[in-house]
Amino acid sequence: MKRKTITHEFDSGSQAQILPPQESDDHFLEASKLLQQGIQQQQAGELITAIKSFQQSLGLFQAIGDLQKQAQVLSFLGLSTYSAGDYKGAISYSQQCLSLLNNTSDLALQMQALSHLGNAYRHLNDHKKAIEFLEKCLKITQQLQDKRSQVAALNNLGLVYKALGNFTQAIEYQQRSLEIVRELKDNWGEEQVLKNLGNAWYALDNYPKAIAYYEQCVAIARSLKNFRSASQVLKNLGNACYTLGDYTGAVKYYEERLQLAKEIQDKRSEEQSLGSLGVACEALGDHNKAITYYEERLLLARSIKDRRSEEQALASLRVACYALGDYAKAIQYQQGTSPNS
Repeated sequence: MKRKTITHEFDSGSQAQILPPQESDDHFLEASKLLQQGIQQQQAGELITAIKSFQQSLGLFQAIGDLQKQAQVLSFLGLSTYSAGDYKGAISYSQQCLSLLNNTSDLALQMQALSHLGNAYRHLNDHKKAIEFLEKCLKITQQLQDKRSQVAALNNLGLVYKALGNFTQAIEYQQRSLEIVRELKDNWGEEQVLKNLGNAWYALDNYPKAIAYYEQCVAIARSLKNFRSASQVLKNLGNACYTLGDYTGAVKYYEERLQLAKEIQDKRSEEQSLGSLGVACEALGDHNKAITYYEERLLLARSIKDRRSEEQALASLRVACYALGDYAKAIQYQQGTSPNS
């Protein structure tokens, strides 16, 4: 996954088919070995070394003239470059892959290449081309009755329509994706789709529906120990509650995020949570509690040498102290010092 995208990857079964059972040609064996090495590097997140292995493998398969193997390697190159954020490279490799598959019936490989093309064009903001390729990809997933790939194609189409501002269409695709992913009992995929649905409803200002999807998403993220994702969604939950005027609910979710941030030692999320908690407590009229959170934020900002957050914390503290009528304390914050420093 990259930036809410669900990517198509070869499963373990198809990987086994990549290596030939018996082959006397040394070049073929070396090319296959490099391909398998690239797959392992890619799965380990070593994208730069994976790309090098795939490029070497491609060169050998080109020398042999094996078009099918070239197409397989090009698909892997498309995925690796996409994952590395090289979207133009992903498009180039995926188009080369498709051109080699024109006269073959390898629909699974075509589906992969079309998916990489659609996702890359989405990141380049060419939404028309993204939809064109992802729709073709979706048709093949239906033809192959490949439900896991249908989940990805539907989710990714939803992301394109969301980027276009067509949230209703985005929700329609992602709702279909959610139904299938639940049927597959794929918790990782379900968590991602729920998050994307929550984001789409949030963009439509339908905060109650966004909250409903986000809550389900957080529960799954916690069960999967995907804590960074849970932290991100808890922030969205707090913001949604705050926008609805449910400041108590906002405090609850910001508190959850704060505790999680401390557990995973995510200082940035911790600092953000403390600031959000201060604002929510002020909205509740609890200025003393707000000051406690702002003081914590100030200390943390200084410890991580974040000058901007430090200035924001001092400004928040001045306002909260004035609201309480504690002008002496407010003056200290105005001077850039704190009573506890």
